[in-house]
Amino acid sequence: MAGLEILLLIFVLVAVLAAARLVRAVSPFIVNTVVGLVVLSVAQAAFGLAIAVTPVVVAIVAIGGVPGSILVIVCSLLEVAFVL
Repeated sequence: MAGLEILLLIFVLVAVLAAARLVRAVSPFIVNTVVGLVVLSVAQAAFGLAIAVTPVVVAIVAIGGVPGSILVIVCSLLEVAFVL
C-alpha cells in the first residue's frame, strides 16, 4: 500500500504545480479583462455609450487591456462594430 500512496502523492503534487503554473499564466489576462471592462463600464456611464459586451469584446479587452477597451470604444463611437 505504501507504494500506491507515494504514487498518489506524486500525482497530486504534479497536479498542484501544473495548476499553479496555469494560474500564473492566465492571471495577466484576468487583470486585463477586469480593468478593461471597468473602463468600458465607466465609458458607458459617463458618455452614455451603448457597447455590446460580447465574447469578442471580452477577448479584445483581455488581450489588449486598456488600449483594447479604447479600441472597442472608438469602434463603437464610429459605429463600426460593437454597437447595440
